Amino acid sequence: MTRRTPLALLAGLFLAAPPVWALAPAPLPKPAASPAARTASKPASLSPVASVEGITEYRLPNGLRVLLFPDPTKATVTVNVTYLVGSKHEGYGETGMAHLLEHLMFKGTPTTPNVPQALTERGARPNGTTWLDRTNYYETLPASDDNLSWALAFEADRMVNSFIARKDLDSEMTVVRNEFESGENDPRGILFKRTMSAAYLWHNYGKATIGAKADLEHVPIDRLQAFYRRYYRPDNATLVIAGRFQPEKALALVQSTFGKLQKPKEPVPLTYTQEPTQDGEREVTLRRVGDNQLLSSVYHVPEGAHPDFAAIEVLTEVMGDVPSGRLYKALVETKKAARAGAFNFQLRDPGVIGFSAEARQDQPLAPVREGLIKTVEEAAKTPFTDEEVNRAKTSLAKQTELLLNNSERAAILLSEWVGVGDWRLLFLHRDRIEAVKPADVTRVAATYLKASNRTLGTFLPTPKPERSELPPPVDVAKMVDGYKGKALVAQGEAFDPSPANIESRVRRGELPSGVKYALLPKKTRGEMVNLTLDLHWGTAEAVNGKLPAASYAGSMLMRGTKKHTRQQLADAFDKLKARVGVDGGALGASVGIECPRASLPEVLKLVAEVLREPAFDPKEFALLKQERLASLESQRSEPQPQASIAFWRVLSAHYPKGHPLYVPTLDERLADAKAVTLEQARDFHRQFYGASRGELAVVGDFDEKEITSLTGTLLDGWKSPVPYARVARTYQPVPSKSLVLETPDKANAYFLAGQLLQLRDDDADWPGMMMGNFLLGGGFLNSRLATRVRQQDGLSYGVGSSLSAEELDTVGWFLTYAIYAPQNAQKLEAAIREEMTRAVQKGFTPQELEKARAGLLEYRQSARAQDGTLARQLSNGLYFGRTLAFDADVEAKLQKLTAEDVRKALSKHLDFSKATVVRAGDFAGASKQQQAPVPAPAAAN
Repeated sequence: MTRRTPLALLAGLFLAAPPVWALAPAPLPKPAASPAARTASKPASLSPVASVEGITEYRLPNGLRVLLFPDPTKATVTVNVTYLVGSKHEGYGETGMAHLLEHLMFKGTPTTPNVPQALTERGARPNGTTWLDRTNYYETLPASDDNLSWALAFEADRMVNSFIARKDLDSEMTVVRNEFESGENDPRGILFKRTMSAAYLWHNYGKATIGAKADLEHVPIDRLQAFYRRYYRPDNATLVIAGRFQPEKALALVQSTFGKLQKPKEPVPLTYTQEPTQDGEREVTLRRVGDNQLLSSVYHVPEGAHPDFAAIEVLTEVMGDVPSGRLYKALVETKKAARAGAFNFQLRDPGVIGFSAEARQDQPLAPVREGLIKTVEEAAKTPFTDEEVNRAKTSLAKQTELLLNNSERAAILLSEWVGVGDWRLLFLHRDRIEAVKPADVTRVAATYLKASNRTLGTFLPTPKPERSELPPPVDVAKMVDGYKGKALVAQGEAFDPSPANIESRVRRGELPSGVKYALLPKKTRGEMVNLTLDLHWGTAEAVNGKLPAASYAGSMLMRGTKKHTRQQLADAFDKLKARVGVDGGALGASVGIECPRASLPEVLKLVAEVLREPAFDPKEFALLKQERLASLESQRSEPQPQASIAFWRVLSAHYPKGHPLYVPTLDERLADAKAVTLEQARDFHRQFYGASRGELAVVGDFDEKEITSLTGTLLDGWKSPVPYARVARTYQPVPSKSLVLETPDKANAYFLAGQLLQLRDDDADWPGMMMGNFLLGGGFLNSRLATRVRQQDGLSYGVGSSLSAEELDTVGWFLTYAIYAPQNAQKLEAAIREEMTRAVQKGFTPQELEKARAGLLEYRQSARAQDGTLARQLSNGLYFGRTLAFDADVEAKLQKLTAEDVRKALSKHLDFSKATVVRAGDFAGASKQQQAPVPAPAAAN
């Protein structure tokens, strides 16, 4: 189901979202003791302060708050440090400073001069994010005392000893500017920035976290250094440790690292700006190149800790849910708009609740605007019902429970609650939501959803304006004092994700229907289980020309069955606390399930109903078609989808139209989407769907006999009417080709270059190619491409490479990609070409190889530690006739690789002169801008 998603709405523009290099590898020697700067000689003792549902807080004398969340079921440990500093704390001319500083915090300290290298060598999945009230840094590493010791020493070190140097600012500023420019491509994000800036006259919540371009380009290094010293300190931070670790050892390590840091004599500066009560409607208009019409409105609401926010959260869900939400029913089901939704910002100071709508160009906007405003501002006139409120509360409760059953995610997302005021607000807010009544939702709607409190567009004089006075500030410490929370969930077992251990516990077999299965029962936190089911049918000849119908048939599965409507299905899965995905295509369907053990039988029954008895409701089909057309039309002016379609059309040109592997143009996709009928989709399901061939994999806490018996019964007698034959991929040489696509008025461009390979993943060259690709474009900002293009030249926020090879066919591909400013096209391509050529011709040093090898192996191990990923791997293994012995063999070969082996593999398969190169961006506009005269700087007073 679609939920309120600020990140999707903002598209990384208002929020400085996690960068594209967030997933990366990592063991490096533990750093020596930090330099003496801002440290004390003796570590401080720790004492418990509070404990809620398995999370215990300790407080250091220097003010650092320490949260321990032990979870032995994880094969990893996560260290997350949250600082109470964000874009809210920036001064005049400093917009974007908090986020820019976040980037510079990865540039090193005297004891860890190369942070990306250090993180990569330990197989870490690290990142840093900046938001309005807080900044956080985290790394998830394979669980070990050494890794935890290293991570704590590293984070304590960079808290006070990061370089924050002029030379790093010079290169990183252009990277952040490129990130800013990539956001400038998205009309949704820009419209939201404009709306927020109009909604907040004085408070810094009205300024985008990414900052202003001029501030990014001109910020002095001494102001960044002062900002760092002012806010990066133990008494302004919260440390979270989650995953597999020994609490006693962790406390000792915290004591010996963070405990040595001194609390500065000067107190942390406090912000004091308060936004005045809004006194009338506000409106902004944005005119840029784009494809669909958009509306976004926001209304001021209290701070996130206020008791009203529970009802506001439910109000957001009731208004914005799909398909039960009031906005969806008022705008989408009536075909006035293609999409509609709601969101809120739960912040330290008073935030906003917002609503959005999207309409295609051929849909008149006036009815959408009228319908949006009326539905929102007259919501309280139709009191909210028990059904609406209970559905929203069930959904929100599911989200919280799923979060708390994943200690890694919880450790990172606790940053948001620390920013709001206290980590315990997560639990208190959950409890408040449980107590929300329909009358509470109606009351907050009447209080805050007023015309005079709206920011949407134009100013209109109002003789008797109404005001939405906000309540006084909340004493958060008093509110959470003594709060205990609920009972602990099941803790699960410590699991070894090595191939040998996994194989020793997997049970394989075949159901009466012919579906093969692989079962891995184990104790998990919260008794969670992950299931994957893959079904196969048809041949290339049988499905020729039927791909659009197949696509619609698959998308209609979760939109209702003969027994349950779409909404009833969604409600049922929410009540079962299940995350379910079901989709189908021309040659098969796939199912993914994550739920508690107790819910799995009922979830499976519903999924079988979804697969076997879809309703193909005409109303839902019309809505799906409208949504799909809007999605396709929004790609017309965007560089990345335009470049991707063009690139893959070149590499797949040998597949004829109608073939399952044919890559259609955007116009062809639109034509197909418009032409498909409900009857064609229904016919495809009737003619092809069945369980004659498939694979089932289950990982987690479940009863083996119960699940195999139930699944066998549910699939019994359901056969595909047509035979199945795997569609083989074929290799065909592709001549070098260069394409330039103009996308006017887009500040960010996209680059793709690559080639097809005669390679299979069991070939002798595969380990060398895998390692070579990792060294070229993998890791955490430490690959050759990232080091050169991002770190050294500052040309791109996101740059890397990708490699793939088939399991059964001798065909694969390699590509490099980057986002960049159009005026830097020649510099970027030259840098990538030089690094590619250097790697192929000269290879890598033994030292580079050893460090990358450790990180790549740790990544593979960490991937198997994720139950959902492991279930997918086991299912694929059943299809390809493989066990985890294949992984063990690949990793043994990776261990034996020499630098020369890697070079030979790359030189055998890669040739940049044969690459297909695609560039998409506003190159004409960039050329005109470069030719324009540069204005002289203003004279100083």
